[in-house]
Amino acid sequence: MTRAEGELHSAIEKDIYLRMKNIPNLFTLLNLFFGCIAVIFILQNGIGILYSPDGAQYIGMPEKIWVASLFIGLAALVDFLDGLVARMFKATSPLGKQLDSLADVVSFGVAPGMILYQALRMSFAGQEDGLDVSVLWFLPALLFPCAAAYRLARFNIDESQQYGFKGVPAPAAGLLIASLPLISWYSTNHTVTGALQNKWVLYGLILVVGYLMISKLPLMALKFKDYSIRGNMPKLVLLLLALLSAIFLKWLAVPVVFVFYIIVSLLTAKRNLS
Repeated sequence: MTRAEGELHSAIEKDIYLRMKNIPNLFTLLNLFFGCIAVIFILQNGIGILYSPDGAQYIGMPEKIWVASLFIGLAALVDFLDGLVARMFKATSPLGKQLDSLADVVSFGVAPGMILYQALRMSFAGQEDGLDVSVLWFLPALLFPCAAAYRLARFNIDESQQYGFKGVPAPAAGLLIASLPLISWYSTNHTVTGALQNKWVLYGLILVVGYLMISKLPLMALKFKDYSIRGNMPKLVLLLLALLSAIFLKWLAVPVVFVFYIIVSLLTAKRNLS
């Protein structure tokens, strides 16, 4: 091979590498794209006041909110894939890291925050003169995206969270909130649906999940360091619980698995950040 041929070959390899390096960023932008679609669906709904045959008033949740939940789920899927693709092509970069967090703020912070905002509107709409209540009662929902943004910014400057997290990851918290419209839409359990329409339950959820995101609780990441059963036992237990919950509880499995995740992480706290 001549020197010119060698230089051409090197230039082609460099060009291919640069193109491959941008593939994870395309997945990240798709994450952001799905998050934006979710926000559009959430904000285009109209709360319906319906009446049962006996004249009782109740609030109807429009279909568009639970469709938005599905787009948040799609955003979570491509968020997982962008990290997988980045490791596969060894294409991690500071740009990709920042871009990932910016996309996550929208998909797992702003979009779930808008779900909480609309959920509070529906909760108050069920009360007498509830449609005329001040918007100030709904603003606590915006604490959720603020907590998500803080958590993601802290993650970006903390190099110790490779195999474990300090505080609940924004995608996990976002998926928890995204499950609420799906639970309300499909559940036949009036106790569950009634709780999700209770403003005090929603306020409590905002405070608890927001705190869990900005806390420094040692929580495990679902990354496998090796292929040993013993070394990955907590993760395997959580995956088994998630599978069983999905089979028997359907969408209600999401908050159940979220609670299991916290419990299993705290029981194995010593190994989470090592």
